[in-house]
Amino acid sequence: MFKPTVGPIVGHTTTDHARIFLRGDHGNSRVFAAIRHRRRGDTRWSKGHFVQLKAYRDMSDVIVLNGLQPDTTYEYQAGWFSPLSPTHTVESIQELPLQWPRNTYSLRTPAAGTDAPRAYIVGSCRYLRIAANTPLLPALGDRTFAGINRIVEQADPPISAVLMTGDQVYLDDLNIIGPDRAYKNILLRYRTVLAQPHIRTLMSGTPTYMMLDDHEIEDNWPARKTVNDDVLYANAMSAYGLYQASHGPAHELSSDGTVDKSLTRYWYTFAHGDIHWFVTDSRTQRNLSANDRRILDEKQEQVLLEWLVNSPARVKLVVTSVMFFPDRKRDDGDAWQAFPAQRLRLLETIRRHRLRNVVFVSGDVHGSMTSRLRHSEDPDFEVNTVVSSPFYNSKLLPFAKAKDFIFRSPMARTDSGEYRYELTSPVVSQDNFARLQITTQSLLVTFHDRDGRLLQTVDIPLR
Repeated sequence: MFKPTVGPIVGHTTTDHARIFLRGDHGNSRVFAAIRHRRRGDTRWSKGHFVQLKAYRDMSDVIVLNGLQPDTTYEYQAGWFSPLSPTHTVESIQELPLQWPRNTYSLRTPAAGTDAPRAYIVGSCRYLRIAANTPLLPALGDRTFAGINRIVEQADPPISAVLMTGDQVYLDDLNIIGPDRAYKNILLRYRTVLAQPHIRTLMSGTPTYMMLDDHEIEDNWPARKTVNDDVLYANAMSAYGLYQASHGPAHELSSDGTVDKSLTRYWYTFAHGDIHWFVTDSRTQRNLSANDRRILDEKQEQVLLEWLVNSPARVKLVVTSVMFFPDRKRDDGDAWQAFPAQRLRLLETIRRHRLRNVVFVSGDVHGSMTSRLRHSEDPDFEVNTVVSSPFYNSKLLPFAKAKDFIFRSPMARTDSGEYRYELTSPVVSQDNFARLQITTQSLLVTFHDRDGRLLQTVDIPLR
Protein backbone atom coordinates (compact mmCIF):
# COMPACT_ATOMS: atom_id res chain seq x y z
CA MET A 1 0.00 0.00 0.00
CA PHE A 2 1.03 3.61 -0.61
CA LYS A 3 0.63 6.66 1.58
CA PRO A 4 -2.28 8.95 0.61
CA THR A 5 -1.35 11.59 -1.93
CA VAL A 6 -3.61 14.04 -0.04
CA GLY A 7 -4.64 13.45 3.54
CA PRO A 8 -5.59 11.75 5.63
CA ILE A 9 -7.84 14.58 6.80
CA VAL A 10 -9.89 13.98 9.94
CA GLY A 11 -13.21 15.70 9.37
CA HIS A 12 -16.44 15.71 11.37
CA THR A 13 -15.85 13.71 14.55
CA THR A 14 -18.43 12.90 17.22
CA THR A 15 -18.38 10.80 20.37
CA ASP A 16 -19.02 7.68 18.28
CA HIS A 17 -17.71 8.21 14.75
CA ALA A 18 -15.05 9.99 12.68
CA ARG A 19 -14.91 10.83 8.97
CA ILE A 20 -11.52 10.60 7.29
CA PHE A 21 -10.76 11.92 3.81
CA LEU A 22 -7.90 10.56 1.71
CA ARG A 23 -6.76 10.58 -1.89
CA GLY A 24 -4.85 7.90 -3.78
CA ASP A 25 -3.79 8.02 -7.40
CA HIS A 26 -4.45 6.26 -10.66
CA GLY A 27 -3.33 2.61 -10.82
CA ASN A 28 -3.03 -0.08 -13.45
CA SER A 29 -6.59 -1.20 -12.87
CA ARG A 30 -8.98 -0.58 -10.02
CA VAL A 31 -7.77 1.51 -7.09
CA PHE A 32 -8.84 1.11 -3.48
CA ALA A 33 -8.22 3.06 -0.28
CA ALA A 34 -8.23 1.59 3.19
CA ILE A 35 -8.06 2.54 6.86
CA ARG A 36 -7.66 0.42 9.96
CA HIS A 37 -7.78 1.66 13.55
CA ARG A 38 -7.40 0.71 17.20
CA ARG A 39 -7.64 2.35 20.59
CA ARG A 40 -4.31 3.67 21.79
CA GLY A 41 -2.74 1.00 23.95
CA ASP A 42 -4.39 -1.90 22.13
CA THR A 43 -2.24 -4.21 20.04
CA ARG A 44 -4.84 -5.55 17.62
CA TRP A 45 -5.99 -3.53 14.63
CA SER A 46 -9.56 -3.47 13.43
CA LYS A 47 -10.48 -5.03 10.14
CA GLY A 48 -9.75 -2.76 7.22
CA HIS A 49 -12.35 -0.28 5.99
CA PHE A 50 -12.18 -0.16 2.19
CA VAL A 51 -13.53 2.05 -0.57
CA GLN A 52 -12.97 2.01 -4.32
CA LEU A 53 -11.56 5.28 -5.61
CA LYS A 54 -13.05 6.83 -8.73
CA ALA A 55 -11.54 9.22 -11.25
CA TYR A 56 -14.64 11.43 -11.23
CA ARG A 57 -13.92 12.10 -7.53
CA ASP A 58 -10.27 12.83 -8.30
CA MET A 59 -9.33 9.45 -6.76
CA SER A 60 -10.52 10.61 -3.32
CA ASP A 61 -13.18 9.52 -0.85
CA VAL A 62 -14.22 9.54 2.79
CA ILE A 63 -14.10 6.51 5.09
CA VAL A 64 -16.17 6.53 8.27
CA LEU A 65 -14.97 4.90 11.47
CA ASN A 66 -18.06 3.90 13.44
CA GLY A 67 -18.55 2.47 16.91
CA LEU A 68 -16.01 4.72 18.62
CA GLN A 69 -16.05 5.64 22.31
CA PRO A 70 -16.18 9.19 23.74
CA ASP A 71 -13.05 10.95 24.99
CA THR A 72 -10.80 8.24 23.56
CA THR A 73 -7.61 8.41 21.50
CA TYR A 74 -7.47 6.13 18.46
CA GLU A 75 -4.56 5.27 16.25
CA TYR A 76 -5.11 4.60 12.56
CA GLN A 77 -3.26 3.77 9.38
CA ALA A 78 -4.34 4.79 5.90
CA GLY A 79 -3.25 4.02 2.37
CA TRP A 80 -4.24 3.11 -1.18
CA PHE A 81 -3.30 0.36 -3.61
CA SER A 82 -4.12 -1.12 -7.00
CA PRO A 83 -4.46 -4.95 -6.98
CA LEU A 84 -3.11 -6.97 -9.87
CA SER A 85 -6.49 -8.39 -10.78
CA PRO A 86 -8.94 -5.93 -12.37
CA THR A 87 -11.90 -7.97 -11.11
CA HIS A 88 -11.47 -7.22 -7.42
CA THR A 89 -14.27 -5.58 -5.48
CA VAL A 90 -14.44 -3.92 -2.06
CA GLU A 91 -15.58 -7.28 -0.68
CA SER A 92 -12.92 -9.45 -2.30
CA ILE A 93 -9.93 -7.25 -1.45
CA GLN A 94 -10.63 -7.69 2.24
CA GLU A 95 -9.16 -11.18 1.96
CA LEU A 96 -5.87 -9.97 0.47
CA PRO A 97 -2.71 -9.84 2.61
CA LEU A 98 -1.82 -6.15 2.71
CA GLN A 99 1.34 -4.38 3.75
CA TRP A 100 0.12 -1.19 5.41
CA PRO A 101 2.13 2.04 5.28
CA ARG A 102 4.30 2.57 8.35
CA ASN A 103 2.78 5.95 9.20
CA THR A 104 0.47 5.80 12.19
CA TYR A 105 -1.84 8.73 12.90
CA SER A 106 -4.02 9.46 15.89
CA LEU A 107 -7.32 11.21 16.58
CA ARG A 108 -9.34 11.85 19.72
CA THR A 109 -13.11 11.71 20.05
CA PRO A 110 -14.77 14.51 22.05
CA ALA A 111 -15.86 14.05 25.65
CA ALA A 112 -19.54 13.36 26.19
CA GLY A 113 -20.00 15.66 29.22
CA THR A 114 -21.95 18.87 28.67
CA ASP A 115 -19.78 21.06 30.88
CA ALA A 116 -16.33 19.84 29.84
CA PRO A 117 -13.95 22.68 28.84
CA ARG A 118 -13.29 22.79 25.10
CA ALA A 119 -10.67 24.44 22.93
CA TYR A 120 -10.60 25.28 19.23
CA ILE A 121 -8.25 26.73 16.63
CA VAL A 122 -9.81 29.28 14.28
CA GLY A 123 -8.31 30.95 11.22
CA SER A 124 -8.76 31.78 7.55
CA CYS A 125 -7.04 32.95 4.38
CA ARG A 126 -4.04 30.83 3.43
CA TYR A 127 -2.56 32.31 0.28
CA LEU A 128 -0.35 30.15 -1.96
CA ARG A 129 0.81 31.44 -5.32
CA ILE A 130 0.96 28.72 -7.98
CA ALA A 131 2.50 29.45 -11.38
CA ALA A 132 3.05 26.96 -14.19
CA ASN A 133 1.69 24.23 -11.88
CA THR A 134 4.44 24.99 -9.37
CA PRO A 135 3.89 26.42 -5.86
CA LEU A 136 6.05 29.43 -5.10
CA LEU A 137 7.67 29.36 -1.64
CA PRO A 138 4.96 27.13 -0.10
CA ALA A 139 6.91 26.81 3.18
CA LEU A 140 6.18 30.45 4.02
CA GLY A 141 2.46 29.75 4.43
CA ASP A 142 2.87 26.26 5.81
CA ARG A 143 4.96 27.72 8.63
CA THR A 144 1.75 28.94 10.31
CA PHE A 145 0.48 25.37 10.52
CA ALA A 146 3.73 24.32 12.16
CA GLY A 147 2.94 26.97 14.78
CA ILE A 148 -0.58 25.59 15.18
CA ASN A 149 0.82 22.10 15.62
CA ARG A 150 2.94 23.37 18.53
CA ILE A 151 -0.19 24.71 20.22
CA VAL A 152 -2.10 21.49 19.55
CA GLU A 153 0.67 19.36 21.04
CA GLN A 154 0.63 21.33 24.30
CA ALA A 155 -3.08 22.13 24.57
CA ASP A 156 -4.95 21.41 27.78
CA PRO A 157 -7.82 20.88 27.29
CA PRO A 158 -7.05 19.22 23.96
CA ILE A 159 -8.07 21.00 20.78
CA SER A 160 -11.55 19.72 19.87
CA ALA A 161 -11.47 21.04 16.31
CA VAL A 162 -9.86 23.38 13.82
CA LEU A 163 -12.23 25.72 12.01
CA MET A 164 -11.00 27.10 8.69
CA THR A 165 -13.44 29.86 7.92
CA GLY A 166 -12.77 30.50 4.25
CA ASP A 167 -10.17 31.13 1.56
CA GLN A 168 -8.33 27.88 2.16
CA VAL A 169 -7.38 28.17 -1.50
CA TYR A 170 -7.14 31.16 -3.83
CA LEU A 171 -8.42 29.95 -7.18
CA ASP A 172 -8.31 33.46 -8.58
CA ASP A 173 -4.74 34.07 -7.36
CA LEU A 174 -5.95 37.59 -6.55
CA ASN A 175 -7.03 37.99 -10.19
CA ILE A 176 -3.49 38.87 -11.20
CA ILE A 177 -2.45 36.53 -13.99
CA GLY A 178 -4.36 33.53 -15.28
CA PRO A 179 -6.81 32.67 -12.46
CA ASP A 180 -7.74 28.99 -12.35
CA ARG A 181 -10.91 28.20 -14.26
CA ALA A 182 -10.22 24.75 -15.76
CA TYR A 183 -11.22 21.88 -13.51
CA LYS A 184 -7.86 20.12 -13.72
CA ASN A 185 -6.05 23.28 -12.58
CA ILE A 186 -8.46 23.80 -9.68
CA LEU A 187 -7.97 20.22 -8.52
CA LEU A 188 -4.20 20.63 -8.74
CA ARG A 189 -4.40 23.70 -6.54
CA TYR A 190 -6.35 21.82 -3.87
CA ARG A 191 -3.91 18.90 -3.97
CA THR A 192 -0.97 21.27 -3.66
CA VAL A 193 -2.35 23.36 -0.81
CA LEU A 194 -3.57 20.43 1.29
CA ALA A 195 -0.46 18.30 0.76
CA GLN A 196 2.00 20.70 2.41
CA PRO A 197 3.69 18.92 5.34
CA HIS A 198 2.59 20.96 8.37
CA ILE A 199 -1.06 21.45 7.39
CA ARG A 200 -1.10 17.76 6.54
CA THR A 201 0.15 16.86 10.01
CA LEU A 202 -2.46 19.10 11.61
CA MET A 203 -5.41 17.71 9.67
CA SER A 204 -4.38 14.08 10.11
CA GLY A 205 -4.88 14.28 13.87
CA THR A 206 -7.32 17.11 14.64
CA PRO A 207 -10.92 17.26 13.37
CA THR A 208 -11.02 20.00 10.75
CA TYR A 209 -14.16 21.86 9.70
CA MET A 210 -14.09 24.00 6.57
CA MET A 211 -16.30 26.58 4.90
CA LEU A 212 -15.93 28.50 1.69
CA ASP A 213 -15.46 32.17 0.97
CA ASP A 214 -15.02 34.12 -2.23
CA HIS A 215 -11.53 32.98 -3.23
CA GLU A 216 -12.73 29.40 -3.39
CA ILE A 217 -14.52 30.76 -6.45
CA GLU A 218 -13.63 34.35 -7.39
CA ASP A 219 -12.94 37.60 -5.53
CA ASN A 220 -16.14 39.10 -4.05
CA TRP A 221 -18.29 36.40 -5.61
CA PRO A 222 -20.97 36.81 -6.95
CA ALA A 223 -20.80 40.60 -7.23
CA ARG A 224 -18.56 40.39 -10.29
CA LYS A 225 -20.17 37.36 -11.86
CA THR A 226 -20.54 37.45 -15.65
CA VAL A 227 -22.34 35.22 -18.11
CA ASN A 228 -19.02 33.48 -18.74
CA ASP A 229 -18.62 32.36 -15.11
CA ASP A 230 -21.08 29.46 -15.02
CA VAL A 231 -18.39 26.90 -15.87
CA LEU A 232 -16.01 28.46 -13.34
CA TYR A 233 -18.65 28.19 -10.61
CA ALA A 234 -19.48 24.58 -11.45
CA ASN A 235 -15.81 23.59 -11.44
CA ALA A 236 -15.03 25.49 -8.25
CA MET A 237 -17.95 24.05 -6.31
CA SER A 238 -17.27 20.53 -7.51
CA ALA A 239 -13.71 20.78 -6.19
CA TYR A 240 -14.91 22.39 -2.97
CA GLY A 241 -17.36 19.53 -2.53
CA LEU A 242 -14.62 16.94 -2.93
CA TYR A 243 -11.90 18.48 -0.80
CA GLN A 244 -13.68 20.61 1.81
CA ALA A 245 -17.34 19.64 2.18
CA SER A 246 -16.99 15.87 1.74
CA HIS A 247 -15.75 15.15 5.26
CA GLY A 248 -17.99 17.66 7.04
CA PRO A 249 -21.41 17.41 8.69
CA ALA A 250 -23.29 18.94 5.74
CA HIS A 251 -23.35 15.34 4.49
CA GLU A 252 -25.66 12.97 6.33
CA LEU A 253 -24.66 9.44 7.25
CA SER A 254 -26.47 6.67 5.38
CA SER A 255 -28.11 3.77 7.17
CA ASP A 256 -25.06 1.61 6.44
CA GLY A 257 -22.75 4.05 8.25
CA THR A 258 -21.17 5.55 5.13
CA VAL A 259 -21.34 9.16 4.00
CA ASP A 260 -24.34 10.02 1.85
CA LYS A 261 -22.74 11.63 -1.21
CA SER A 262 -25.74 13.87 -1.95
CA LEU A 263 -25.36 17.46 -0.81
CA THR A 264 -28.27 19.90 -0.72
CA ARG A 265 -26.64 22.80 1.18
CA TYR A 266 -23.25 24.04 2.32
CA TRP A 267 -24.17 25.36 5.79
CA TYR A 268 -24.14 22.93 8.71
CA THR A 269 -24.18 22.56 12.49
CA PHE A 270 -22.22 20.51 14.99
CA ALA A 271 -21.99 20.36 18.78
CA HIS A 272 -19.62 19.47 21.60
CA GLY A 273 -21.60 19.10 24.80
CA ASP A 274 -23.34 22.41 25.52
CA ILE A 275 -21.25 24.30 22.93
CA HIS A 276 -23.04 24.46 19.57
CA TRP A 277 -21.74 25.74 16.23
CA PHE A 278 -23.69 26.98 13.21
CA VAL A 279 -21.40 27.30 10.18
CA THR A 280 -23.15 29.45 7.59
CA ASP A 281 -22.88 29.64 3.83
CA SER A 282 -22.66 33.39 3.35
CA ARG A 283 -21.39 33.15 -0.22
CA THR A 284 -23.32 30.93 -2.68
CA GLN A 285 -26.94 31.98 -2.04
CA ARG A 286 -26.61 35.75 -1.90
CA ASN A 287 -29.36 37.96 -3.27
CA LEU A 288 -27.94 41.25 -4.49
CA SER A 289 -31.22 42.75 -5.70
CA ALA A 290 -32.14 46.11 -4.18
CA ASN A 291 -35.56 45.02 -2.90
CA ASP A 292 -34.46 41.93 -0.93
CA ARG A 293 -30.72 41.96 -0.27
CA ARG A 294 -29.62 38.77 1.46
CA ILE A 295 -26.24 37.36 2.40
CA LEU A 296 -28.01 34.18 3.57
CA ASP A 297 -30.84 32.64 1.59
CA GLU A 298 -34.31 32.69 3.11
CA LYS A 299 -34.27 29.03 4.16
CA GLN A 300 -30.88 29.30 5.86
CA GLU A 301 -31.91 32.45 7.71
CA GLN A 302 -35.05 30.73 8.97
CA VAL A 303 -33.10 27.70 10.20
CA LEU A 304 -30.45 29.91 11.82
CA LEU A 305 -33.09 31.96 13.68
CA GLU A 306 -34.80 28.80 14.89
CA TRP A 307 -31.45 27.38 15.98
CA LEU A 308 -30.60 30.54 17.91
CA VAL A 309 -33.94 30.50 19.73
CA ASN A 310 -34.40 26.77 20.30
CA SER A 311 -30.89 25.38 20.76
CA PRO A 312 -30.33 24.49 24.44
CA ALA A 313 -26.62 25.30 24.10
CA ARG A 314 -24.97 27.39 26.78
CA VAL A 315 -22.65 28.92 24.16
CA LYS A 316 -23.70 29.45 20.54
CA LEU A 317 -21.06 30.23 17.95
CA VAL A 318 -22.13 31.39 14.49
CA VAL A 319 -19.42 31.16 11.83
CA THR A 320 -19.63 33.46 8.86
CA SER A 321 -16.78 33.85 6.39
CA VAL A 322 -17.17 37.65 6.18
CA MET A 323 -17.34 39.99 9.17
CA PHE A 324 -20.59 40.43 11.06
CA PHE A 325 -19.18 43.56 12.69
CA PRO A 326 -17.34 45.94 13.04
CA ASP A 327 -18.05 47.73 9.79
CA ARG A 328 -15.28 48.99 7.52
CA LYS A 329 -14.92 52.57 6.36
CA ARG A 330 -14.53 51.32 2.81
CA ASP A 331 -17.70 49.34 2.19
CA ASP A 332 -17.07 47.14 -0.83
CA GLY A 333 -20.50 45.53 -0.56
CA ASP A 334 -19.13 42.15 0.47
CA ALA A 335 -19.57 41.88 4.25
CA TRP A 336 -22.63 41.99 6.52
CA GLN A 337 -22.68 45.80 6.59
CA ALA A 338 -23.95 45.66 3.00
CA PHE A 339 -26.91 43.55 4.15
CA PRO A 340 -28.17 45.63 7.10
CA ALA A 341 -31.79 44.45 7.12
CA GLN A 342 -30.90 40.78 7.44
CA ARG A 343 -28.24 41.51 10.06
CA LEU A 344 -30.75 43.51 12.08
CA ARG A 345 -33.27 40.66 11.96
CA LEU A 346 -30.71 38.36 13.55
CA LEU A 347 -29.81 40.90 16.22
CA GLU A 348 -33.41 41.72 17.08
CA THR A 349 -34.14 38.01 17.45
CA ILE A 350 -31.21 37.63 19.84
CA ARG A 351 -32.27 40.69 21.84
CA ARG A 352 -36.00 40.01 22.02
CA HIS A 353 -35.48 36.41 23.09
CA ARG A 354 -32.83 37.54 25.60
CA LEU A 355 -30.30 35.05 24.22
CA ARG A 356 -26.95 34.97 25.94
CA ASN A 357 -23.43 33.93 24.97
CA VAL A 358 -23.90 34.32 21.21
CA VAL A 359 -20.57 34.79 19.44
CA PHE A 360 -20.00 35.45 15.74
CA VAL A 361 -16.75 34.00 14.38
CA SER A 362 -15.28 35.13 11.06
CA GLY A 363 -12.14 35.89 9.07
CA ASP A 364 -11.64 37.46 5.63
CA VAL A 365 -10.22 40.91 6.46
CA HIS A 366 -6.54 39.99 6.98
CA GLY A 367 -6.60 41.21 10.54
CA SER A 368 -7.71 39.70 13.85
CA MET A 369 -9.65 41.20 16.74
CA THR A 370 -12.50 40.81 19.19
CA SER A 371 -15.43 43.21 19.42
CA ARG A 372 -18.55 43.64 21.54
CA LEU A 373 -21.99 44.91 20.46
CA ARG A 374 -24.45 46.48 22.89
CA HIS A 375 -27.87 48.13 22.78
CA SER A 376 -28.46 51.65 24.08
CA GLU A 377 -31.75 50.81 25.82
CA ASP A 378 -31.26 47.14 26.71
CA PRO A 379 -28.39 46.65 29.18
CA ASP A 380 -28.87 42.87 29.14
CA PHE A 381 -28.03 42.59 25.43
CA GLU A 382 -24.51 41.65 24.40
CA VAL A 383 -23.08 39.93 21.33
CA ASN A 384 -19.37 39.34 20.71
CA THR A 385 -17.31 38.69 17.62
CA VAL A 386 -14.00 36.91 17.14
CA VAL A 387 -12.20 37.64 13.87
CA SER A 388 -9.15 35.58 12.90
CA SER A 389 -7.28 36.19 9.63
CA PRO A 390 -4.96 35.48 7.86
CA PHE A 391 -3.01 32.26 8.17
CA TYR A 392 -0.74 33.68 5.49
CA ASN A 393 -1.14 36.93 3.59
CA SER A 394 -0.11 37.80 0.07
CA LYS A 395 2.71 40.31 -0.14
CA LEU A 396 0.39 42.32 -2.41
CA LEU A 397 -2.36 42.84 0.16
CA PRO A 398 -2.29 45.07 3.25
CA PHE A 399 -3.22 43.92 6.72
CA ALA A 400 -6.29 45.41 8.37
CA LYS A 401 -5.78 48.08 11.05
CA ALA A 402 -8.08 49.66 13.63
CA LYS A 403 -8.29 52.86 11.57
CA ASP A 404 -10.01 50.87 8.78
CA PHE A 405 -13.20 50.45 10.84
CA ILE A 406 -16.09 52.72 11.86
CA PHE A 407 -16.45 53.25 15.61
CA ARG A 408 -18.17 56.54 16.39
CA SER A 409 -21.51 56.05 14.64
CA PRO A 410 -24.21 53.55 15.67
CA MET A 411 -24.14 50.36 13.64
CA ALA A 412 -27.94 50.31 13.45
CA ARG A 413 -30.87 52.33 14.74
CA THR A 414 -34.34 51.03 15.57
CA ASP A 415 -37.39 52.50 17.30
CA SER A 416 -36.22 50.80 20.48
CA GLY A 417 -32.67 52.14 20.47
CA GLU A 418 -29.22 51.97 18.89
CA TYR A 419 -26.75 49.12 18.38
CA ARG A 420 -23.18 50.22 19.08
CA TYR A 421 -19.96 48.19 19.14
CA GLU A 422 -16.46 48.63 20.47
CA LEU A 423 -13.19 46.82 20.05
CA THR A 424 -12.28 44.64 23.01
CA SER A 425 -8.78 43.93 21.73
CA PRO A 426 -6.13 45.56 19.58
CA VAL A 427 -6.22 44.64 15.88
CA VAL A 428 -3.58 42.06 14.99
CA SER A 429 -1.96 43.11 11.70
CA GLN A 430 0.22 40.11 10.84
CA ASP A 431 -0.10 36.44 9.97
CA ASN A 432 -1.83 34.77 12.89
CA PHE A 433 -4.44 32.35 14.18
CA ALA A 434 -6.73 32.22 17.22
CA ARG A 435 -7.23 29.70 19.99
CA LEU A 436 -10.63 29.70 21.68
CA GLN A 437 -10.91 28.05 25.09
CA ILE A 438 -14.42 27.77 26.49
CA THR A 439 -15.07 27.02 30.16
CA THR A 440 -18.09 27.47 32.37
CA GLN A 441 -16.96 31.02 33.18
CA SER A 442 -15.52 32.48 30.01
CA LEU A 443 -14.45 32.36 26.39
CA LEU A 444 -10.70 32.93 26.44
CA VAL A 445 -9.34 34.06 23.07
CA THR A 446 -5.61 34.00 22.45
CA PHE A 447 -4.08 35.20 19.20
CA HIS A 448 -0.78 33.65 18.12
CA ASP A 449 1.76 34.56 15.48
CA ARG A 450 2.70 32.11 12.75
CA ASP A 451 5.25 30.40 15.03
CA GLY A 452 2.68 29.88 17.77
CA ARG A 453 3.96 32.68 20.01
CA LEU A 454 1.33 34.49 22.05
CA LEU A 455 0.35 37.91 20.72
CA GLN A 456 -2.54 38.87 22.98
CA THR A 457 -5.24 37.46 25.26
CA VAL A 458 -8.90 38.47 25.54
CA ASP A 459 -11.17 37.07 28.26
CA ILE A 460 -14.88 37.28 27.32
CA PRO A 461 -17.04 36.50 30.39
CA LEU A 462 -19.94 34.14 29.82
CA ARG A 463 -23.30 34.83 31.43
